[in-house]
Amino acid sequence: MPSRYYSALKTMEQLENVYFPRVSQYRFCQLMVENLPKLREDIKEISMSDLKDFLESIRKHSDKIGETAMKQAQQQKTFSVTLQIKQNNVKFGKNMYINDRIPEESSEIVLKHTFEEEEENEEEVLTVQDLVDFSPVYRCLHIYSVLGDEEAFENYYRKQRKKQARLVLQPQSNMHETVDGYRRYFTQIVGFFVVEDHILHVTQGLVTRAYTDELWNMALSKIIAVLRAHSSYCTDPDLVLELKNLIVIFADTLQGYGFPVNRLFDLLFEIRDQYNETLLKKWAGVFRDIFEEDNYSPIPIVNEEEYKIVISKFPFQDPDLEKQSFPKKFPMSQSVPHIYIQVKEFIYASLKFSESLHRSSTEIDDMLRKSTNLLLTRTLCSCLLNLIRKPHIGLTELVQIIINTTHLEQACKYLEDFITNITNISQETVHTTRLYGLSTFKDARHAAEGEIYTKLNQKIDEFVQLADYDWTMSEPDGRASGYLMDLINFLRSIFQVFTHLPGKVAQTACMSACQHLSTSLMQMLLDSELKQISMGAVQQFNLDVIQCELFASSEPVPGFQGDTLQLAFIDLRQLLDLFMVWDWSTYLADYGQPASKYLRVNPNTALTLLEKMKDTSKKNNIFAQFRKNDRDKQKLIETVVKQLRSLVNGAACARGEMFLPTEATTGVQLLPSSGRSQYRILTVETRQTR
Repeated sequence: MPSRYYSALKTMEQLENVYFPRVSQYRFCQLMVENLPKLREDIKEISMSDLKDFLESIRKHSDKIGETAMKQAQQQKTFSVTLQIKQNNVKFGKNMYINDRIPEESSEIVLKHTFEEEEENEEEVLTVQDLVDFSPVYRCLHIYSVLGDEEAFENYYRKQRKKQARLVLQPQSNMHETVDGYRRYFTQIVGFFVVEDHILHVTQGLVTRAYTDELWNMALSKIIAVLRAHSSYCTDPDLVLELKNLIVIFADTLQGYGFPVNRLFDLLFEIRDQYNETLLKKWAGVFRDIFEEDNYSPIPIVNEEEYKIVISKFPFQDPDLEKQSFPKKFPMSQSVPHIYIQVKEFIYASLKFSESLHRSSTEIDDMLRKSTNLLLTRTLCSCLLNLIRKPHIGLTELVQIIINTTHLEQACKYLEDFITNITNISQETVHTTRLYGLSTFKDARHAAEGEIYTKLNQKIDEFVQLADYDWTMSEPDGRASGYLMDLINFLRSIFQVFTHLPGKVAQTACMSACQHLSTSLMQMLLDSELKQISMGAVQQFNLDVIQCELFASSEPVPGFQGDTLQLAFIDLRQLLDLFMVWDWSTYLADYGQPASKYLRVNPNTALTLLEKMKDTSKKNNIFAQFRKNDRDKQKLIETVVKQLRSLVNGAACARGEMFLPTEATTGVQLLPSSGRSQYRILTVETRQTR
């Protein structure tokens, strides 16, 4: 019936123009003439009803139309890419394709499969005409053209299609959750514009190129806004990669129909940055797992097979190690080859997104290097710093981490070669970005070194807290304290581990430890909670300091010149010598002189310790004697205390004096000998300071 509408209109036109004028005098002719407009309107309504059914049908089937068009575009692209692989292999040899994981044999298999698939699908290729019956549009257009109302039909068709376009461009709220959501969105849009392109080419004037371009530009702005919003919710790099592949196929498909898609590829660069962010988050977890599973011990190998397995994973070269007999050990721990492998996996993953973006090899090379730099400088560096700061990471582990970072830094040049091999861009290219492995691992090493110094000092504090001096002992034990000897043994063993570290690190750690120990011992003497110290306790303390000095002079870490390490204890040594020899005359006379024997003894420090040795309680007299020499000693102590206070307060300097007036002063010098303290009256000659 619908196919006869156009014939009916033509018949009515013939009747109206040819036959009715001949029989116009008859009444039936007048009745027929009067009914012609109604018949025409009925035909218009019927044809319009067919058009509405057609519009509803293509709205429902646009996803199928789009799916078919995108599949055909993908097949054509696969064929072109595979052919390019074959040509590259013939021209350059094996593995010169951008992904060097595809060997020549694989490319041949893919190529063969593609040709077979093309042959199989050759008879199955469907066009839009095979999927959609456009006859209602043609008939309706012809009917309205015959009726002289073509413009009204065009306006109606375009208005309805714009409404459908808005519906098609409206995404589902959960579209970002699965790749199928994106696929349905793209196929519907492609189906819509494939239909419009067909209408453009098979009809005259129903739609124009200007109309389709305007409709596409409107749709493209909406598509970009939708994709930008929904892709921001994607946290799975695999989903982002699938979205990228869909966008590429979507763009290639519509480009094949003449629609400009440059803005879509610009959007892909935005999504690429997001993809890299999701990759960085994923690899942060990968690195954390590797660090958690590492035992932070050199990799042991017992035979040639194990040796080859390790060097196949990590580019390690050491002629000395090669010459050693089995069993032997690699200097790095197991995490190093695992990290190296994962950095390469990251480069491959990053490369997957860069493919098919219609970019040159130079641009892809630059993108890979920049993303790899982000992995090294941000993700890996952050994971290393977090690892270093973990409480359970001890000194031995920190030493191994420093060794590991040294080898990872050396491997960066191999990573650069790796990128060069898969992009075929020489590193000598003017604008080639270099990898920032040096700064990354240097920062991590510095952090590990600082943590070594901190943890070493904390360990020293733990030993020092075990000190249990009898500060009122009359005689020393004759041997160093147990806690101190345990501490020195610990330091000797830990510095043996440090032999694998760079010289300056080991030396700095050793000097830092000695300085911290010296400071801790000094603080112990000057502790405000400690009220009294006997000469016997000072002598016992001196035995411990002697052991510290012997340790420092034994060169626990090679590379120190002369007595550099012993100087860490110079403040303690001069202070103890002053009290052991009781050489106040020299100290006070030479105070402030560059060549002073006790140059490192601060008067405030000496005063604090001396006041702890004063006889402040008759009941607990630390000298335990009340003869005349005891009274003389007390008199000298009080005199020295006054002079020290004068130095501390600066009064002596203000008067231009260093000590007592020029007359001789009677004093007492303490001469420790054979377990008993003896005192001898002597004359101390003081000096006038100019």
